[in-house]
Amino acid sequence: MFKFAHIEYLYLLALIPLLVIFFFYALIQQKKMRQTFASIELFQRLSPWTSSFKQKLKFFLLTIALAFVIIGFANPQIGSRFEEVKAEAIDIFIALDVSKSMKAEDVQPNRLEAAKYAIGQLLSMVKGDRVGLSVFAGDAYVQFPLTLDYSAAKIFLDAIDVETAPVPGSALGTAIQMADKSFSDIEDESESLRPVGKNASNKVLVLITDGENTEGDAFAAATDAAKNGVIIYTIGVGSPTGSPIPEYKNGQQDFKRDNEGNVVVTKLDEESLVKLADIGHGKYYRATTGGDELVKIFEDINKLQKREIGVKQFTEYESRYQYFLFAALLLLVSEIFISEKKSNTWQKFKSLAYRNSVDKIFLEKEKAI
Repeated sequence: MFKFAHIEYLYLLALIPLLVIFFFYALIQQKKMRQTFASIELFQRLSPWTSSFKQKLKFFLLTIALAFVIIGFANPQIGSRFEEVKAEAIDIFIALDVSKSMKAEDVQPNRLEAAKYAIGQLLSMVKGDRVGLSVFAGDAYVQFPLTLDYSAAKIFLDAIDVETAPVPGSALGTAIQMADKSFSDIEDESESLRPVGKNASNKVLVLITDGENTEGDAFAAATDAAKNGVIIYTIGVGSPTGSPIPEYKNGQQDFKRDNEGNVVVTKLDEESLVKLADIGHGKYYRATTGGDELVKIFEDINKLQKREIGVKQFTEYESRYQYFLFAALLLLVSEIFISEKKSNTWQKFKSLAYRNSVDKIFLEKEKAI
């Protein structure tokens, strides 16, 4: 396992390309200023020992040394001890609707982006609980299974769009069944706390959708999941009054239309989402721009019983900053001992070549005479 102890220092690496741009800009400006006073040939005669290659080499060494110093300050570390530790956790599976109706803009900037923001807020709040994510439209797909790696989860979340699930539709029932199966797949040999009552569970499904169900029986799927101890929270994204679905054709904005050319209006089906939450012994919330509903759900989740799980992780890390700082020191020392002048050997070679060419010219003239 590799990580940086102070990853915030890595932002300083953005200075490197800026320094490179400034260096070459300065070289161009210097060349222009020289040309205003004399020709390039004259300057080469006045300073025949200056090597432009060595100037660039010295700058390159300094730049790499600076990059190594920054990486050293970030303190790269390698995991040296890997073991299984016990932890108490809740398993949270999120099912996100990515059907075309989620592009409606009755929630800013649109339903899908508002939902993704809310999920990001939840990932920032959870500590030690496993989180999984599936997306669904006409079918459901696991985006990432239940995991403790929240950073990787956020990367997958950012990549989600309405094209993530290619089959059109809105299969709420399939999404619930997939989440229920995912909980079963991660059951391990460790002793878990069994659900005892309405609020005693360690498996939570958060269903984020506008509620328009066009495929399957969502209520039957919710009933089966509840029997397996899954608590279902639903978050409705959109407005009951509805909104058209934007579409872009040839760079121009239009709206989705039915076969008769009428603009399709998608409405939030709160009644169905409330019923699904009741079946799953959870609660229904309407999505807000600030994502406050996820805070309330997180507060409820923290009240649930947690089960003991075995988590394999690195418990000890060894720092490797010294290697980068030592490499930076070597580069700095090398830069000091590199002169900006051309080497004597090269100059002697050029002088010899020049004399030979002059002698050859005189010999040819003598033969001509």
